[in-house]
Amino acid sequence: MSKDYAATRRKFLKQLTATSAMLAAGPFASVANPEQLEERIIRYQRPISPNDTIRIGIIGTGIMGHNDLETALKVPGVELAGACDLYKGRLDRMQELHSSSLYVTQDYRELLNKKDIDAVIIATSDHWHARIATDALRKQKHVYCEKPMVHKLWEGLPLIGAHRLSKKVMQVGSQRVSSIAYIKAKELYKAGEIGALNCVEATYDRQSAIGAWEYTIPTDASPQTVDWRRYLAGMPQIPFDPKKFFWWRNYKAFGTGMAGDLFVHLISGIHMITDSYGPTRIVSSGQLSYWKDGRDVPDVMTAIMDYPATKTNPAFQVMLRVNFISGGGNKSNIRLYGTEGVIELDGNGFTITHSMLPKAPGIGGYDSLNTFTTAMQEELKKQYNDRWPADDQKRPEKAPVKYKVHDGYSDHLDHFTNFFDAIRNGTQANEGPEFAFRAAAPCLAANDSYFQKRIINWDPVNMRLKA
Repeated sequence: MSKDYAATRRKFLKQLTATSAMLAAGPFASVANPEQLEERIIRYQRPISPNDTIRIGIIGTGIMGHNDLETALKVPGVELAGACDLYKGRLDRMQELHSSSLYVTQDYRELLNKKDIDAVIIATSDHWHARIATDALRKQKHVYCEKPMVHKLWEGLPLIGAHRLSKKVMQVGSQRVSSIAYIKAKELYKAGEIGALNCVEATYDRQSAIGAWEYTIPTDASPQTVDWRRYLAGMPQIPFDPKKFFWWRNYKAFGTGMAGDLFVHLISGIHMITDSYGPTRIVSSGQLSYWKDGRDVPDVMTAIMDYPATKTNPAFQVMLRVNFISGGGNKSNIRLYGTEGVIELDGNGFTITHSMLPKAPGIGGYDSLNTFTTAMQEELKKQYNDRWPADDQKRPEKAPVKYKVHDGYSDHLDHFTNFFDAIRNGTQANEGPEFAFRAAAPCLAANDSYFQKRIINWDPVNMRLKA
């Protein structure tokens, strides 16, 4: 262990205690350094002037729309100025929750035309993400867009271009990118705590009908309450189907299935910790095992992604799995395996355990040694002990590390706080469109691999398919 590494590790372990104590002081904690954290908490205790108030519009008020809006409004100085949804009942609900005078519309373009709206949250079905985000940037609105940022691979680069031209802030909604637990894990990973990374296993399992996207459908769902024609804009017109509207994640025409939803969460966290741009080779497999409700996407899916060696990482492999009928229950974790240890992240923090090789290669045990004559065994053991001192024959030991976020901590809130900070300060958001597309593209490629039954080759630097 080098002196520099040892000093870095001691400093980090000391900061774990200090930072954990600070976190109890307030919810706005998305930096790792304790001094920066304290400064941030104090800053958010100050009142927000009217000139710093950010007025937002919400486009898509389903499950994530509600969650995003509720979280965004916890950030000081943020006000709701309008809501858009294609189902009238959800617009009624917005007015129930916020104000009977709240501006509501079924046409997102009308909301974008409002001069008093500074930023929009886009939480629609996936097939509308890129279209609405592009229009919003052209209307000079800041954009918070749910993941995946795009529905199709070809939408990525044009949206990135629209963002660059707009000079506006864009944040994509994979909140782990702003999590203090992931920031802490990244510090230790970068300090060499687990040695050289060689593979990552990431899983996201569920065991419920709602977890498998069979959401409640209102009894009044009809072409009279849902703007079905607008929902299908640019697509072949088909008869109204409430499941394809309220269960849109189950249909590849409107959603991106397990890969675009949960693979993206996993890959975003992996990229955040490793600073990787993404894999060069993607292959996936899956099946429709249990939820045979008309969906045309799998409910069990795996993918293998090959990451190349770069300036920031050695070559490593990522193995992903999502299971919507998991007898193991609802579980999600990411394990980063290095040559000297493992970082295991779950929703509450992470643990690091170690297994380090001794300098000596070993002799005896499950070995060919005992297949030789007694005389040969004694000669070989003497040679081994002469070459390797006793200390070199022992495995080095290193204490485990455990980090847990404080009760009530929300990385979702930190992600929105970062978005609004970026708007006020003229800085970049934690998950801009380049990062978001590099996380989403391998997952969309995994869908292509599954449906087309082939290996997908990807250029993660230039963000393009390779022949």
